[in-house]
Amino acid sequence: MISIVKDIVNNMKAKDEEENALESGNGGGHTPSTSPYNKRKPGSQGTNFKTRRAYFYWVTREQGSFEWFKGIMNEVAELDNRGVIEMHNYCTSVYEEGDARSALIAMLQSLNHAKHGVDVVSGTRVKSHFAKPNWRNVYKRIALNHTDSRVGVFYCGAPALTKELRQLASDFSHKTSTKFDFHKENF
Repeated sequence: MISIVKDIVNNMKAKDEEENALESGNGGGHTPSTSPYNKRKPGSQGTNFKTRRAYFYWVTREQGSFEWFKGIMNEVAELDNRGVIEMHNYCTSVYEEGDARSALIAMLQSLNHAKHGVDVVSGTRVKSHFAKPNWRNVYKRIALNHTDSRVGVFYCGAPALTKELRQLASDFSHKTSTKFDFHKENF
């Protein structure tokens, strides 16, 4: 899934480069970048970048797992000035949000994030949540924000969650004007 996020970041960079070139008058009939993400269709203007919004949910038991992709998470936080990628980190080994035992961690996390812009759990600019996401609320929010749209849901993880996520995609596709297409890769 990180490769998908990286592809979106590369497409955003290419689009920004192209727009900057056009603004500075260097955009003529060709693009200054040789990036493979900046390919044009014959006779078309601009990049072929279609992604309008991406929601990335990373659920892990171990805090140290966030270290693997710290660089890309910080890059997204720094470069995504249009709000294309919304990132959510969930650490399930910590008590649930709202639990009295996690209040101190949440308070330290908020203070550190406000003061330094860095999350104490993930070590990135992306703020971490505790426990597992409420997937029904996730689908509901996306359906409300993207009425009459087609949304791809891509899941990579343990098979146990596949059934729930597929069922929610089906339920929300039938109950709302948003159509969810579920795809999975289990390990």
